[in-house]
This record gives sequence, structure tokens and C-alpha cells, in this order.
Amino acid sequence: MCKHSDNFHMTLVRQAAKGQKLNFRQGAMTAFALAVGAAMGAPLSQPEHSFMDVRSSPDGRHVASIEGDVPTTGGSPVVRDLVIRSVDGKTTVMVNLPCGRVEQCWPASPAWTPDSRKVSFALRAPGSHARSLYQVNADGSDLTRLLDFDGSIDALVYSPAGQLAMLATAGANKELGAVEAGAPIGDLDESPPEQRIALLEQGKLHWASPEDLFVYEYDWRPDGRGFVGTAAPGDGDNNWWLAKLYAFDAATGQARVLFAPTSVQQQLATPRVSRDGKRVAFIAGIMSDFGATGGDIYTLPLAGGAVTNITPQLSASASAIHWGCNGHLIAVVIGADQTQLVDFGHGEAVERGKLLWQGREVFGHGAMQLSGDCPAGTVALAHQAFDHPVEIEVGAIGKWHDLTKANAGITAPFTIQSLSWKSDAYSVHGWLVLPQGVPAGGKLPLITVVHGGPAAAFQPDFIGAGRLRLLLEHGYAVLLPNPRGSYGQGEAFAAANVRDFGHGDLRDILAGVEAAAASGPIDPQRTGITGHSYGGFMTMWAVTQTQRFKAAVAGAGISNWQSYYGENGIDEWMIPYFGASVYDDPSIYAQSSAINFIRQVRTPTFSYVGAADIECPAAQTLEFGHALKALGVPSATVIYSNEGHAIHDPAHLADLNERTVSWFDRYLK
Repeated sequence: MCKHSDNFHMTLVRQAAKGQKLNFRQGAMTAFALAVGAAMGAPLSQPEHSFMDVRSSPDGRHVASIEGDVPTTGGSPVVRDLVIRSVDGKTTVMVNLPCGRVEQCWPASPAWTPDSRKVSFALRAPGSHARSLYQVNADGSDLTRLLDFDGSIDALVYSPAGQLAMLATAGANKELGAVEAGAPIGDLDESPPEQRIALLEQGKLHWASPEDLFVYEYDWRPDGRGFVGTAAPGDGDNNWWLAKLYAFDAATGQARVLFAPTSVQQQLATPRVSRDGKRVAFIAGIMSDFGATGGDIYTLPLAGGAVTNITPQLSASASAIHWGCNGHLIAVVIGADQTQLVDFGHGEAVERGKLLWQGREVFGHGAMQLSGDCPAGTVALAHQAFDHPVEIEVGAIGKWHDLTKANAGITAPFTIQSLSWKSDAYSVHGWLVLPQGVPAGGKLPLITVVHGGPAAAFQPDFIGAGRLRLLLEHGYAVLLPNPRGSYGQGEAFAAANVRDFGHGDLRDILAGVEAAAASGPIDPQRTGITGHSYGGFMTMWAVTQTQRFKAAVAGAGISNWQSYYGENGIDEWMIPYFGASVYDDPSIYAQSSAINFIRQVRTPTFSYVGAADIECPAAQTLEFGHALKALGVPSATVIYSNEGHAIHDPAHLADLNERTVSWFDRYLK
């Protein structure tokens, strides 16, 4: 439901859509940034640099990355570069893109040729959804255009024999993904463009998957004769929750089902074919967003046979998998306050796994990825922690070192506490973040941030540009809870809010507020709550159920699950969580709808949403804001134009930052 659970400045920062025009003058963002610096303490000492995709060459000598500077408001880089670095640190080359260093001239999905001599990548044409394919030498020379295409291109991967495959969408009418702004409305019965596996052959694309399937993820078979991937018919934004595992024939494009989930609560992600081509591994579990992966690890023989859950007792959540050069299956695992790398052997039977590394860090950007290839076996990945800004590190697992120092000098001078508390039968985890300069004997106001998803988790992302840092610099303590429904404690915990949205998870959050007040210098009478998407719903829900919070900010929330079912563009995600459609079981939707308890609200609430949000349509925020106004509750509602579920425009983000901090200041200070 909500693209994901990174941290507050990334979760809330990636959200919104089209409609009401803001009265926001050019230059206001800079003025606001200066005001923030004056009022809240020193701003970041330099622009924060982000690494969005990192790929090591098969010979382990070079690393290609997509990167750029984060706006001072937070969010994703507006200008992005393709950079190639030698692992020995001697050379760094920024590739000169044909459309220049401008907004939406965005390189993506770098892929090394098997001989490590060249990098291929997709390039977006500014102002459109079209892509081109380019290739460049490892030293940055001889940039060559391979293809112009009328739609989107993503996920470039070379076969061992050197054939280039990708995911392509002919005639794409929007950026792919449910968090992006919706396409212009047309014939609602018309089939949307489908993303398919394609091969580059003699300057043209050859389709290697059927036209009636939307392919989400895929992997080459080592023999180059085909692929394994997850796919579903119809609308790609909506139908991921119905995806099955397929084998595709590269020559004919024909597909056969390898595995179909027997439970509606089981979604599939990250299919990976073993080095010898005999087994397929994938992650399955209850997931609320494509790309926000968590669950158990399953494998099955590619030739056919029984499916094995190799981690049935895992009290954590696997988020990424990778077959190592030794043929072993390596997984990134989220375990409460630790990120782990675990070796699950050949993946043929139930495995306890061998711990290779663990720490309070986060790998990758967004959905975590391991980047490594053979024969070198070098791992290159972006890593960060609460107090360590993102950098690229390279080397063998657990023996890596930083290749870059792009963010040297940037600090996050805050105190981090890992908290655990009891709620009902559960042990719940979260993070308490304290600002600098707490006066002796003083008490701080506390803001609780609820992550999206709900299948997601707060992890130790760097506290950089964005609202989390602004709140901390403005003297607020921040609680980041991972209540039931979150990743990090196994599948039973992740599914513990099924048919119970808002009820048990709110009890977990309220118990976390008490734990935070007992663990730090917190004033329990000055508490606020905020969140985006599912976190926005939880914010709307919380103020109808308790007077605990004295101020609230709800982003892209859901106030009425019954009307939401017919308004949103991704209703298939609701079946795993509610157990039935709203037409078959309206009562289960009604029991978690904030609008049904709206007369109980006393908390001043600011709500915002993007006008072209297809995940959490603006009508839900309008319904909530209208009710609060009618009932005389202090409230404000803002709709951001030309934004989807993820707000991208730095001017909109600056406005949202200012409104959020000002709202909490008004009612908590």
C-alpha cells in the first residue's frame, strides 16, 4: 500500500499528485532553508549525496553507480549522474550524458557486459516516459546509442554469453509504479501497457515474454535459453499481489507456471536462478508493496518438483537474496535492530543459516540489493547507518571498505536508542532518537512517526536532509516504532494485523510511547503523531481512538476503507489483509474506518495528499478534512498539484516541511 518503510525523511518525502495550485513563490525553498538553519541549528554542512544503484563489474575492478545530490528539502536527486570508479580508487569518471545534467535526464539500471569492458544503461528523455539504451566503455569513452524506444526500460541484465535483456513497456503513459502520478484518465476498460521481458537483437527489441503478462522481476537462466520471473495479467500497478512464478522461453516468449501461491496472503519477490541453473530461489510472504520485500525464502527445482520453505522458523524477514560464486544462497535479513547477511547453503532443504555479518546498518537504496558477480566475487553496495551517511563499499562480505567519501564531513549528531517493549503477546521493537542539547532535567516533546506499508520497517537509515532531521533540530524527540504488521520478527508478526487494521498496531504504538517516556527525557503531555500512506491512515485512526496525541500530521491517509476500495488503483492489495472484498464483507472494512469514529476527534490535525495519487486518492484526505472542519476540530488540508503518492517537487517538499514543523510547534510548544 505504501512504498516503504525506509525512514521518516525517505518514507514521507516520497509522496503526492495533481490538482490544487499552491501559492509558492520561486525562491521560497531557499528562504525556508535559511530560516530553518537560523531557528533549528546548523543545517547540513554540504549537500547530501545519494547512491541509487550500484553495480560491480564481473572482474571486480570497477563499480558503476547512479547518483546525485539530495535537495535540501529531502527526497530524491533531481540531477542524476552515471559514475564509473576503479576499485583501487585511482580513477573516477562521470559519463557525459547526451541530454546533459538536467532534471529527468536520468540514467538508470547500469549493467556490465560479461567481459567487464562496457556498461549499458537506460536513459530517460526529459519530459516524456520514453527511454533510450546507451553503452559506454569502462573508462567513460565511446558513448554509443543502442536503441531509441517509445516507452520505459528497466532492469538491464546480461546473460553469461553477452545477450542483453531488460524489462520494457511499449507506449508507457506514466512512470511505472503505484507511487508515481497516475496516467491521464481514459477508457477504464482499456488494457494498460504491460511490462515484458525483451532482448536487444540487431538494434531492435525481441519480446521474450507474452503480451498478456506484466513481468515484475526476472533472472536469466545460466544457459541463456530463457528466464524465470514473477508476472500477472492486467494492470501492473494493481496485480502484483496476484503474481505467479513463471519460466519464460527466450526464443518463443512462451511462459509456463513454476509456482502459484496457495495462500492469498503470499506474495512473491526476487526470483533468482542458481549458478548451476538447477534451482530457483524466491522470497514469499505477506507484502503490502512491490519493492518493499520481506518474508521467508523458498526454493524449487527449475525442472519441476516440490517447493521448499528453507526458513520456516525464521524470526526475522529476508529482504534480498543472491547466489554467491560458490553456489551458496546469501540473504539480506532484517532482524529487529540488526541487518544480517546469512549463508543458507545450497538452498535444497530447511536451513538455520550461517551468519556472515550483522550490524546496525542498511544496504542499498529503497529495496535492498546485493551487487556482486563472478568470477571476482566482489560485493559492491551502498551502505548507511543512523549516524553514517551513505557511501559505496566494496570487498568480500564482512571485509569491505568504503570506496567513496562523498559525504565525508556530514554528521547526524543525535542520540539513538534501540527500544523493545511488550504489547499484548508481542515483543515490539522501535528506535528513539533524541536531539542535541537536552537541558539537564528538561523534558522534550515527542513525535511518533508511523511507517507506511504496513509490511515495512524502520531501519537505521542516515538522518539526513528531510523532516526527521528538521524535527530533531527543532528540539523534538522522535519515536520510530515497528508495530505488528512490520518486518523484522518473522511471518507471524508481519501478518498479525490481518483483519485488525489499526486496533492491535495502535496498542503497540501507545505502549511504545510509554516505553519512550520511561527511557528518555520525554514530556508525556506533549506528544504528536505523523505518518504517510498506511502511516497516514494510522494517524487518522489514532486521533479517533485516543486523546494521547496533542497534534497530528497525516500524509496520504485513508479515512474510510469502504469508499477507498472503489477509489484506489491498487485494490488487490486489500484482499490479503481484509480477507475478502468490501462487497463481500463490508463490516471488516467498517471496523477500521476512522470516519466512523470521527466525532471522537479532538486532536488538531494537518492532512496533505498528492492530487494524482492512485494508491491513497485525494478523496480520502478531503473526506477526513471536511469532517474535522464540520465538527470544529482545528485542522488544515493541502493538496499538492502534479504529484502522485510520492511527492517529488522540491518546492512542494519545502512547503510540506514548513507546514509540518509549524503545525507541531503550534500545538506542542
